[in-house]
Amino acid sequence: MFDNKKKATPGHTVPQNSGHSHGHRQHHPAHPGHHPHPQHHPHPHHHRPPSHHHGHPPHHPPYYSNQPGPNYPYHSPAVFQDYGPHPYVTDIEKATLQNINYRTTLWTGNHLQLTLMTIPVGESIGLEAHPDTDQFLRLEEGQGLVQMGPSREKITVKQTVVPNSAVFVPAGTWHNITNIGNTPMKLYSIYAPPHHPHGTVHPTKAIAEKMGD
Repeated sequence: MFDNKKKATPGHTVPQNSGHSHGHRQHHPAHPGHHPHPQHHPHPHHHRPPSHHHGHPPHHPPYYSNQPGPNYPYHSPAVFQDYGPHPYVTDIEKATLQNINYRTTLWTGNHLQLTLMTIPVGESIGLEAHPDTDQFLRLEEGQGLVQMGPSREKITVKQTVVPNSAVFVPAGTWHNITNIGNTPMKLYSIYAPPHHPHGTVHPTKAIAEKMGD
């Protein structure tokens, strides 16, 4: 039996219901074994993952962000994000050395908090005590003098610290660490439980004191 469909001739467009259309999308099932080339799809972008639109690679959290945190009204050229309380993995030594702020919270959870600190030459964190918070500090760069004791007037521990030194401060213990070297002192501190508000960043000690911290 003859098919009444017209055959294509030079300059003539084959109707859309033809199984051999070259210029239109086929609305009927393709012939067995026929797989139209993806470039013939009228909307090729619909098949791309959202992260590939416009040629951009998939989004990954930045190593650090230049955006102020929720408790940080100032701007600094290197403000790290506070990734807590979500699961997070980082190169802590690299983060500590890159931090330029006096204090930056990198991770705040329900039971502990990690902050990065940079103490300029000749400066210190100041003699203080946290009644309900244990504290761990690790020096990554520079040289410092650690002081600790049961009261402001009674300092029983005085010790020089260098890179890789770890300091443990029990809750209620008065403590201070002073930069006695000739380069900025880089360290990180872990508080348990958290001591500073989530997202806190202090570019300088003066700003920290101005904010009551």
